[in-house]
Amino acid sequence: MQIIGTASCRNTKKCRLWFEQRGISYHFVNLAKRSLSDGELQAIALGREWDDLIDRDSRAWKKRQLAWKAYNPMEELREEQGLLKTPILREGRTVVIGYDVPAWEAVAQRLKN
Repeated sequence: MQIIGTASCRNTKKCRLWFEQRGISYHFVNLAKRSLSDGELQAIALGREWDDLIDRDSRAWKKRQLAWKAYNPMEELREEQGLLKTPILREGRTVVIGYDVPAWEAVAQRLKN
């Protein structure tokens, strides 16, 4: 299982702590140190709109002033992964984006079985 985010993101910290408290191990991918490959981005976006992956409250969103211009979400995410909603939880083919405790519980339940 992977948790993708940044070490400074509050919701990513909450996600990591949630799994640690339940004794569930994970691999943390720190976006501040390593960018996701195109393949990883494609896997995360599978079955979703690229635009749904963008965090409109992020510093990167404000810095790039995307609220005021037309943009290609896929290209923007490739260039600036600080735009991603985090945390991103990957377990097999399951991908959970953002702070979503019920979805985390479902993943934890599957891992225990």
